[in-house]
Amino acid sequence: MTTTQPPLHRIEIDGRDVTADRLLWAALGGVGHFTAMQVRNGATRGLGLHLERLDAATRELFDRELGAEHVRGLIRHVLRDDITDASVRVHVHAPDGEPSVTVTVRAPGEMSRSPQALRSVPYQRPFPHIKHIGGFGQARHGELARRAGFDDALLTGPDGTISEGAVTNIGFHDGTGVVWPDAPCLKGITMQLLEARLRAAGIPTRRAPVTLAGLSSYAAAFVTNARGIAPVRRIDDTGFAVDEKLMTTLAELYADVPWDAV
Repeated sequence: MTTTQPPLHRIEIDGRDVTADRLLWAALGGVGHFTAMQVRNGATRGLGLHLERLDAATRELFDRELGAEHVRGLIRHVLRDDITDASVRVHVHAPDGEPSVTVTVRAPGEMSRSPQALRSVPYQRPFPHIKHIGGFGQARHGELARRAGFDDALLTGPDGTISEGAVTNIGFHDGTGVVWPDAPCLKGITMQLLEARLRAAGIPTRRAPVTLAGLSSYAAAFVTNARGIAPVRRIDDTGFAVDEKLMTTLAELYADVPWDAV
């Protein structure tokens, strides 16, 4: 699973073209957070969850509010009328104590649907409930995993408790329903959307501790992020059969998520 970013198409800070000073601060500032979304036809899935994430993190990090309509306006402004499909990231910093919003636009992206091989690593993100900047640890572990022939890294605690992928959430199927690791992690937007729709469809879903030592008790696994959903074929030396019925169900449930106009 590659994490290479496509070329940057457009970038604005607080709705204006960037200056060297402001761009330098945004690039080198040590405290900030962001959300990433896929936009199609000027809309995205789970927009309200994205905006709630941004506001909650801004309150926690900077003790300030971040208005949802303000952020939507900034996204619309950078997309204008000529970009309808894109990968959009909204970054929030506070160089002068007040929130400053950077919006970047790249080409749209989709997760490969090829079954993934994950390499477990003893690492957990600091303040994992925040999608914060400065993710050197998981990025480095992801790169080392790919060099070793895996698709990405799987983050675990010292005792082998699984938390999340380097850039994904992970779910398991125990033969009756979906199990999400009950460990410190970022509650991804795609995971939240799927979790709600699984319940609505009458498919059991729960959170429980998942360990590397206990992987053999699960029939299948999959990963999710803003780019989509993919099956997992292997974690370290433990193999998983691709459950085509499960993957079809997940894809159909996700496809039914409404698109919210930005």
